Amino acid sequence: MIKFIKNFRKDENGAVTVDWVVLTAAVVGMAIAAYSAIETSANTLVTAAGGAVTGENDF
Repeated sequence: MIKFIKNFRKDENGAVTVDWVVLTAAVVGMAIAAYSAIETSANTLVTAAGGAVTGENDF
């Protein structure tokens, strides 16, 4: 039983898995933040372009 506990403490496979989960969560969080910023800027640009087209009255 003592040998099993010592081997269990030395095994780092689970720690590597936790590291990958944390890194993946960080990447997903950054992607969501980037998407939010791009979406806000795109909506502002579309609104401005629509206002400019409406204001022309070339017809």
